[in-house]
Amino acid sequence: MDTHQMLWNEKVAKDIIKHLEKRRMEGTYAPTIAQARKEIVAMIPEGATVFQCGSMTTVDMGFWEDIAKLAGVEHIDPYEPGISPEESLARRRNGMKADVMISSSNAITLDGKLVNLDGMGNRVAAMIFGPKKVILVIGMNKVVPDLESAMARVKNYAGPVNAVRLGINTPCVETGLCSDCRSPQRICNMWSIIEGHMIKGRIHVKLVGQNLGY
Repeated sequence: MDTHQMLWNEKVAKDIIKHLEKRRMEGTYAPTIAQARKEIVAMIPEGATVFQCGSMTTVDMGFWEDIAKLAGVEHIDPYEPGISPEESLARRRNGMKADVMISSSNAITLDGKLVNLDGMGNRVAAMIFGPKKVILVIGMNKVVPDLESAMARVKNYAGPVNAVRLGINTPCVETGLCSDCRSPQRICNMWSIIEGHMIKGRIHVKLVGQNLGY
C-alpha cells in the first residue's frame, strides 16, 4: 500500500474513532494486520470464553490460530469441521453467554454507524446483546460515507461474494448481484444498524489500515 493511502486511512480512522466515542463505543486503529492481531489478542482476559462469529476478516488475519495458543481460553467455534448442524446451532446459542465475541462488520459509516446483514442472525444478535465484550475488526475497505452506501455495499457486494464463497444456490451466485431473492439458502435475512450503546465501551471497533474480508 502506498504512503498516500496509508495517510488517508489513518486520518479517516481517527475521525471515525471520535464518532464512535460519541456513540459510547470504543475505537482504535492499527495500520497493519499484524499489529491489529497482536493488539486484539492482548485484549482477551485469561480464562475467557471467546465466541467466533462468521467473519472472513478474522479468519484471513490468522487470528484464531493465536487464540488457540492462549492458556485457559475457551474458543466457542460453531464452524469447526465435522460437527453436526445441531452442534453448530448449540454453540451459537452458547456463544451468546461468552465473555468476548469477535467478528467484523459488513460496513462502517464515516460517522460511526455499524451496518450488518445476517443469514441466521446469531452474529448481529451477539453484537447487540449477550457477550460481555464485542470486538469488531474492520478493514478500511469497509468504510462508507453513509447508511445508504453502507446498505448498497452489503447487498451488492458483501452478500453476493459471501454467497459465492459458501457455494449456495442463490441467484446472486450466478449473476454477482442481489435480486432480492426468496431462496431458502438466502444469507441476507436480518439487518442491523448499531448507532450507539447503553453500555459504554462494550463494543470495541479495531480499524485496520489494510483490506480485510468482504
